[in-house]
Amino acid sequence: MIRVVGTGLGRTGTTSLKAALERLGFGPCLHAEDIFRRPTLIRPLLGAIESGSADWDEVLAGYQSFVGGPTSTRWREIAEYYPEAKVIHTVRDPDRWLGSMRTTLFKRRERFHSLPGRAAIALSSVLGTDLAPMVRLIQMTLESQALPSPADRTPERAVEVFRAHTDEVAATIPADRLLIFDVRAGWEPLCAFLGVPVPEEPFPRRNDSQEYAKSGVGAATPLLLRRTR
Repeated sequence: MIRVVGTGLGRTGTTSLKAALERLGFGPCLHAEDIFRRPTLIRPLLGAIESGSADWDEVLAGYQSFVGGPTSTRWREIAEYYPEAKVIHTVRDPDRWLGSMRTTLFKRRERFHSLPGRAAIALSSVLGTDLAPMVRLIQMTLESQALPSPADRTPERAVEVFRAHTDEVAATIPADRLLIFDVRAGWEPLCAFLGVPVPEEPFPRRNDSQEYAKSGVGAATPLLLRRTR
């Protein structure tokens, strides 16, 4: 049963929010990194996201929350499916967000368009391994659909997309159900919104741009060799 729906774009503190939600008892929290660790999620999520309708209890079984892509692509449908769930929309300065995207998610996703990347995806499609469906899943994220190529990622266009998404979420979700959250604000607004005590330890800070570059999150090579059903 999903209790918290995350609607923020990638690189808005979703990894930190995942850690915070799990510390507060709203976990396990599904995040993109979980999909690489649990490839059995790839095909069910891809089918649900491509179709736009699903038995979300089945697809998201075992999770109490989700943040970030690709699940947040269907934030509207999932928020309707779980009308009692709280909605948290992570934000940050749009220009800093774009800078982070360029050095992390966009940079890695461009590898799929390289000659070796295209060859690996084609081979995966022939072999039926996990890489090709995972790439399709990545291409379904909110930021990938809105800003699919380098030509689309001008500062003006990227900031417009960022702000428009926040406006859409705010216009769709009732104010008493929605928290627009900058993770720099720490525990207090998050705990007040969720109605839980504030922990004594510092708010988790996870996966900044330098940490992302070292982490290997999103490494695709094992998926080329693996076939999970």
